Amino acid sequence: MLKSLLNNKFFAFLKLIRVGNLIMIGLTLFLVRYFILRKILVSNDFELAINQYLFGLIVLSTVIIAAAGYIINDYFDVKTDLINHPDTVVVDKILKRRWAIILHITLSLVGILIGIYCALKIGYLRLALFHVFAAVLLWFYSTHFKRQLIIGNCVVSVLSAAVVFMPLIFEMGLMQKLNPNFVFNNYLVFLSALKATFIFALFAFFTTLTREIIKDIEDIEGDKATGCNTMPINLGIPISKTVALFLILFIIVFLLFIIYNSIKATLVLLTVQNLYIALLLLCPLIVLMYKLLKAKYSKDYYYSSLILKFVMLFGLLSSIVFYYY
Repeated sequence: MLKSLLNNKFFAFLKLIRVGNLIMIGLTLFLVRYFILRKILVSNDFELAINQYLFGLIVLSTVIIAAAGYIINDYFDVKTDLINHPDTVVVDKILKRRWAIILHITLSLVGILIGIYCALKIGYLRLALFHVFAAVLLWFYSTHFKRQLIIGNCVVSVLSAAVVFMPLIFEMGLMQKLNPNFVFNNYLVFLSALKATFIFALFAFFTTLTREIIKDIEDIEGDKATGCNTMPINLGIPISKTVALFLILFIIVFLLFIIYNSIKATLVLLTVQNLYIALLLLCPLIVLMYKLLKAKYSKDYYYSSLILKFVMLFGLLSSIVFYYY
């Protein structure tokens, strides 16, 4: 069915730009702004400074640059994908290579220009460096870093964490511009916002890093045939699985620490937040560890990666629970 859908150029384009992932990026920015930052600011008698139109442009520029990154990644990964996922290849089959590179360059430039416009409107041009660095990193990730041991995995993970930080950085940037002493005079508010954002960014970093390693195990045959130097190729599948399991264990401990601090602060064990974390994050992670331990074939790692993607989604949606409870 997927193969027949990809014969349609519109659906092929959506697959090329990873529309599901782009929705996740946009959702991340929206939820962090409106359900984490807004709660902290409002509870301290402040309001969001960036208007909805400008924030929408920040989201748009970020999503466009990410889309450009996915296109260039597929452009350089054609040979690998023909081995690992032959039925889902778009570049060279549905979309000619020259159009892929034109799309990448066009979207990157548009995304950067929108980012520069947003930075100028806020009053800090250096904020546009977020967009410039992201576009440059995504290019070098596809051309160099992806094929190097652990570096490519870390680049993607850092970019995932950076997306979480963007609403805070842009919001505080405008507040500081409007009131040069804002952060100094309200450092407790800033620290509270930074702490909450850091927790979500840390979760994003480690879940993304874990998923990247699992995906590398899944795609080992194609990566090996095209000269990549990923962790499974360099260190072997058993060690890569051990690293992934250790990272999952770290995430579990991290979440248990959050529950512990919640109980310590409220003196209540069964809060909505704690139940949410236990049922929708901890339980799937425990299942994931079991699945990963038993994994032998490519499809086993695919399902493990899928479980982790749902954990990432539920981790992001926990910001709504944070807001209301």
